[in-house]
Amino acid sequence: MTTITTVLEQPAEGKLHRNIDWRGAFWVASGVPALVLFSIGGIAGTTGTLAFAIWIFSMIMGFLQSFTYAEIAGLFPNKSGGASIYGATAWLRYSKFIAPLSVWCNWFAWSPVLSLGCSIAAAYILNALAPVPLFTDASPDVVAYIAAHAGTSAADAITAVTAAATPAIRNWTLFSHTLGPVSFTLNATFFIGAVLMLIIFSIQHRGILGTANVQKYIGLLVIIPMLIVGVVPIITGQINWANFSPLVPLAAAYAPEPGAWNIAGWTLVLGGMFIAAWSTYGFETAVCYTSEFKNPGTDTFKAIFYSGLLCMLLFILVPFTFQGVLGLNGMLATPIVDGSGVADALAGMVGGGALIHSLLVMLMILALVLCIMTAMAGSSRTLYQGSVDGWLPRYLSHVNEHGAPTRAMWTDLVFNLIVLAIASADATSFFFILAVSNCGYIIFNFLNLNAGWIHRIDNGHIARPWKAPSWLLGVGAIFAYVNAIFMGAGAKVWNPMALWAGLITAALIIPVFCYRHYIQDGGKFPDHMLADLGMSSSDLAVKKAGMLPYLTLVAGVVVMLLANWFFVI
Repeated sequence: MTTITTVLEQPAEGKLHRNIDWRGAFWVASGVPALVLFSIGGIAGTTGTLAFAIWIFSMIMGFLQSFTYAEIAGLFPNKSGGASIYGATAWLRYSKFIAPLSVWCNWFAWSPVLSLGCSIAAAYILNALAPVPLFTDASPDVVAYIAAHAGTSAADAITAVTAAATPAIRNWTLFSHTLGPVSFTLNATFFIGAVLMLIIFSIQHRGILGTANVQKYIGLLVIIPMLIVGVVPIITGQINWANFSPLVPLAAAYAPEPGAWNIAGWTLVLGGMFIAAWSTYGFETAVCYTSEFKNPGTDTFKAIFYSGLLCMLLFILVPFTFQGVLGLNGMLATPIVDGSGVADALAGMVGGGALIHSLLVMLMILALVLCIMTAMAGSSRTLYQGSVDGWLPRYLSHVNEHGAPTRAMWTDLVFNLIVLAIASADATSFFFILAVSNCGYIIFNFLNLNAGWIHRIDNGHIARPWKAPSWLLGVGAIFAYVNAIFMGAGAKVWNPMALWAGLITAALIIPVFCYRHYIQDGGKFPDHMLADLGMSSSDLAVKKAGMLPYLTLVAGVVVMLLANWFFVI
C-alpha cells in the first residue's frame, strides 16, 4: 500500500487520540436514527400518505451514496472531520474556494442538530412537567364557562378554558423579537435546551473514547425502544393498511384533501425528499473519526456500513408504523406537525399504561440527547480539521488533554445558543432553520459525491483500503443532481426564503477563508494538508480531470435553478 498510515505532526497545540475502533464510531453515530423525530411530523404534514415512501426512498439514496464516502475516507487515515474534509481535497486542484465550501456547508448543516434537538427535547420535558390540559365540550369547566358567558360556542369556550388552565411557564418569555423571516425568543424552551446543551458539552469534553463509552449505553437505551415502537404495532395488528392510500400528494400542505400528480403535488413531494435527506443521509458522520481509529484501513468502511444498516432499519420501520397507526388525520394534528407531540404519539402506539408511556417518552428524550452528542462530536471535528488544513481560523485547531477539540466545541455551543433562540420561537422558525441548514447539506453532498470520481481520476494511483464498485460511484454522481433538484424545488415548501438564505449562508465561507488563507497564512496551505495523498502544494497544478469539475458545478447550479423555477406550489 502507498497510503500513509502514520500519524502526522500538525501545528496545533495537540492532536486527536487514536482511541476507538469502528464500534466506537458506530455508537457515536447511533444517534442518527433519532433524527427521524425532527421532521417525521413535518414530512407527514406536507406529503400525506406518501410520507412512508419518502423515508424509504431517501434512506435507500443515502445508503447508496455512503459507498462513495467510504472510499474517499480511506484515503485520509490521518484526518478527522468527515466526508466534507476528504472530498474537499479533490476540489482543491480546481478552486481554492470550492474546497472550503464543502467543509463549511457540512458544518452548518450538522451543527444546528444541537439547537434543534435541544428545542424538541425541551418541549418534551415541558409536556411532561407542565402539560397543557385537554378539555372537551363535555368537560365541567367548559360547561361552566358557557353557562357564565351566554352565547359562547363550545370551541371558543374550550379555547378560553385551556388558556386559563395552561401553566404559566408555557407562556413565559424573558424576551422575544422578530427579525426577517424568523422570530427568536428566550422562553422556557430556550433555557431548558441551553442546560441540556451544556450537559452534553461536559460529556464531550472528555474526548472521543469517553463520548463513545457514554453513547454506547445511551444508544442501547434508545435503539431498543425505537425498535419496540416500530415492531409492536405490527405484531399487535394496529396497522391500518388504508392509511397508505391513495398514493397521491396532498392538494395543499397540512390539509387532508388528496391532490394529484401535478406540478404542485410534485413540489410537495420534492419538499419531503429535501428535508428527509437531512436525516437519512446523516450516518455518513461515522467517518468523522478516521484519525481517531486504531486501524483506519479497516475501521472506516465498517463504521459507515454498519451505521447505514442500522439507519436503514429504523428510518424505514418507524415512519411506516407511525403512519400505519395514526393515519393522515392523526399525522396532521398540530402537536405532530410541530414535533412537540411525536414522543407522546410513539409511546401511545405501544400501549402498556401510564408507566410505560412515561418511560418511552423519557427514552425519546434520551434519543434526542444521543443525536445531539453525535452532532457535537462530528461538527466540532469538522471545524477542527478545517482549521488544521488551513481553511478555517487557526484558533479552532486546539485540543485539550483528552484529545477533544474544545475551541471548536465552544464555537459550536455559542452558535447554537443563538440558533436555539430562533428554534424555540415557533414551528415556522424551527423549519426555517432546518431548511437553511439542509441547503448546506445538499451542497456538501453534491460536492462530495462528485469528489469520488475526481479522486479516482487525479489520485487513482493511491491504494484504497476499500474501493467502491465504479457503478456505485456513477450512481452517486447521478444522485448529486437529484439532490440539486430536491434543493431547488423543495426548500421553498418549508419557507419561501429558505433557498436564498441557504445560499447566502454558504457564501459566508468566502470572507472566513480569505482571512485564514491570505491574512493568517500568507496565501499558502499548511505542508501537511496533502501528506495523506503523498503530495505537496506544487502537485495541485496537475489537473487530470480537465474541465469536467467546472462543467459539473455549472450543471449543478443550472439544475437547481431550473427546478426552482419549474416546481411551484
